Amino acid sequence: MLVAFSVAPTGAGEDDSVSEAVAAAVKVVRESGLPHETTSMFTTIEGEWDEVMDVVKRATEAVSSRSPRTSLVLKADIRPGHTGQLRAKVERVEEHLREA
Repeated sequence: MLVAFSVAPTGAGEDDSVSEAVAAAVKVVRESGLPHETTSMFTTIEGEWDEVMDVVKRATEAVSSRSPRTSLVLKADIRPGHTGQLRAKVERVEEHLREA
C-alpha cells in the first residue's frame, strides 16, 4: 500500500514555523527503511498495512511530543499484491506524456 500523509503541530508559535517538528516526523520515516518520498506538502511511504501505519503513528507521536495539538492528513492507496508503486505510478504517467 501507499500512504501519503502530512503531520504538523497546530498553533506553532510566533513565527508559525513547523519545520523542526516536521523534520522529526520525516526522520522517523527515513529511519523506517520503507520506500518513501517527501515533498513540500506530503510524505508518501510504501509497505504493508501494519508497518506503514506504525510509521505514521510514530511520526505523529514525534510531532505531538513538540506540540499540545497535532494535525494529521492521510490518504491511502490499498492495492494488495502490488509493490514498487511509489515510482511505477509516476513512470506510467510519464510514459503517456512522452507519447503525447
